[in-house]
Amino acid sequence: MILSDDQAEAYDTIAGELKKAGVDLDNEQLTLPAGRSDSVLAVLGKAGSGKTMLLAKLVDAVCDLGIDVVSGDYEGKPRPDKRTLAVLAPTNKAASVLRRHGVPATTIHRIIYTPIYDPEYEQIAEWLEGRASKPEIEGLTEAALDRAEAFYKIHKSIPGALATAGLRGSDFITGWKRRTDPLDIGFVDESSMLDDKQLDDLKALFPTLVLFGDPAQLAPVGQSGAMSFDKLPEKRKLILSRVHRQAADNPILDLAHALSDPQLSFYDFERMLSEAAAKDDRVIMAPRVDADLMARSPVLVWRNATRIRLIAAFRGAHDAPETALLTGEPLICDGIELPVKHRKKRIDLEARGLIKGAQCIYLGPGKKPGFSRLYVTGAADPLVNAASIIQIELPDQEEPMIVSAARMGAAFLHGAAVTTHKAQGSQWPSVQVFGPDLQIAAKMGRVEAGIPLWKRLAYVAITRAEERLYWVTRYALARPKNALGVGDLDMTPAKLELTAETQDV
Repeated sequence: MILSDDQAEAYDTIAGELKKAGVDLDNEQLTLPAGRSDSVLAVLGKAGSGKTMLLAKLVDAVCDLGIDVVSGDYEGKPRPDKRTLAVLAPTNKAASVLRRHGVPATTIHRIIYTPIYDPEYEQIAEWLEGRASKPEIEGLTEAALDRAEAFYKIHKSIPGALATAGLRGSDFITGWKRRTDPLDIGFVDESSMLDDKQLDDLKALFPTLVLFGDPAQLAPVGQSGAMSFDKLPEKRKLILSRVHRQAADNPILDLAHALSDPQLSFYDFERMLSEAAAKDDRVIMAPRVDADLMARSPVLVWRNATRIRLIAAFRGAHDAPETALLTGEPLICDGIELPVKHRKKRIDLEARGLIKGAQCIYLGPGKKPGFSRLYVTGAADPLVNAASIIQIELPDQEEPMIVSAARMGAAFLHGAAVTTHKAQGSQWPSVQVFGPDLQIAAKMGRVEAGIPLWKRLAYVAITRAEERLYWVTRYALARPKNALGVGDLDMTPAKLELTAETQDV
């Protein structure tokens, strides 16, 4: 892995901060710090500048020293002589993007809230991690333990290994607690999505914190266009500029970087899109929205009214019933509807991946009234049977249609179309961007943090595309060629059998 000059400079600066914390990458030594000395750095760069590449190299170097990577799945008894690293992302989807690059990432929620294991099954976890001898567990055969060991050697997941032995989460996890003891080092990807409170929470947990973020993205709602790393001193910000994502020219990245030209108008940008589409099939000028793509990759819009109308058109094209969901329909978690006294239940739901913005696929109704079987995209254990409040907003209607009405639980909106704000931190192989919405934003002349809003929206939207960008030019929807289903999801026959038996949360 060859670093550019700006990456190498950032690497050396971060290595210097780690050395102060007792993690010496140059001499390959780990020592205990003399005391707590807080340090926050930010690595900033636009899409394709090599932030993920640099993050992966740093993680490899730190892990080669024998540091413990905290995943949020299981933590053994604290050891005062061990150092810890956590690689974090704000959403499951963002964490899964990192895991595809070989980086052992988890969500911020999974680090702040840690699982409490049943003491009997904790013996298995301690054995798998090499801290104890092979246990004898009533009800588990030698063959079951051998399966767990074989799984753990490959995947390094305690919950996955226990599931391979035939156990369910409700068997070995008895609850969740908020972490009180600090960790050592935290690397945070997609840090442009952090608000000030989240950053304060992370600073309390990690004496050494490195943020990786894109200053051209949209700031969190309620922060007046500012990002949490904006307040850092300039000398604590490391800027990456060179484009690294692909060796070959990438027209999507070229378009994203063209938006930094202050003289570029919306109509000039659409001409650039058209010219790129004529030369490269990775950019497509689409006269209408593709309904088949909407099932797994939402159309990105600016206005809520556009989102609602596109969802209605999508459901109408699939002949979906008015008061029920079809198996395979996409959903977006809109938060947890629980009173304060049910704090433990809230933690359970969030720990299973049902945090605000999580993308899910509807698998069918649960056994209990108001429950739904769901596939949580990007979660380590994606199958969940949850109390659900599912609503679908309708065009020109003040009140949404309620599809599932649990008294309390995880709240969901339809996920066939989402606002660009909600799409931050996510990526899909193919992305559709609804151009007419951005044209309206351009005509309104709105500005955010000194940059025309339409440019920020366009930048975030098109950089969600990993391989192919569809720029939709008209208010129209093409009829789907395929019926909705779940055959494309990563579910083995064994997992499919468990979808009706998954732990109720």
